[in-house]
Amino acid sequence: MVLLSPSINGLRKLLNICEQFAAEHALKYYVAKTEMLVFKAGKGPETVPPVYLNGSSVRVVKRFKYLGHILSEDIKDDGDMERERRALSVWANMIARRFARCSDDVKVTLFKAFCQCFYTCQLWTKFTKRSYNALRVQYNNAFRILMKHPRFCSAKAMFAAARVPDFFAILRARTASYWERLTYSTNAILCAIVEDLSNPFTKHWSNLHRYDNNTFT
Repeated sequence: MVLLSPSINGLRKLLNICEQFAAEHALKYYVAKTEMLVFKAGKGPETVPPVYLNGSSVRVVKRFKYLGHILSEDIKDDGDMERERRALSVWANMIARRFARCSDDVKVTLFKAFCQCFYTCQLWTKFTKRSYNALRVQYNNAFRILMKHPRFCSAKAMFAAARVPDFFAILRARTASYWERLTYSTNAILCAIVEDLSNPFTKHWSNLHRYDNNTFT
């Protein structure tokens, strides 16, 4: 369960509503697992006023993992990209180790199934070039190791020969698919995002299809 509020007072009111609902239905919130994340605008507040739930202070954190996506107080996506890079490394090493003797077709099928997820990559709009390139290199090296290609072979030629989409193609495909779902959504909030051409998501999704791959090499 997530509560969003533009102010501390608003958040306190929402928590009071939750407390009343829980009391009326014989429920109780687990305060020890309840956390608060403050998204900072600019430098952000020096101190954050306490927020209480059932008489106990809610712990303030700088990062929070929600539905598998890592959110940070500075609204940057480097932490989530690092999460995806580590997951990719684990899956790639597992496949390379367990299926080393399989045919190339089997390896390619497994690679597509387990190493091309890039979960929530559509939401990556604010990140450093270092994090972006680290994930791209991890993806390229994972396929090299699985297919037993030389370490410094051409990534473009490698993926083209195997008919496997490269890193940039996957991001563009995921973004286009996500954008299409938003376009046909009836949710008022999602419709507002689609219609606002100045928001960071729309700008990033548009620019992603105009980027030259050489920009990130």
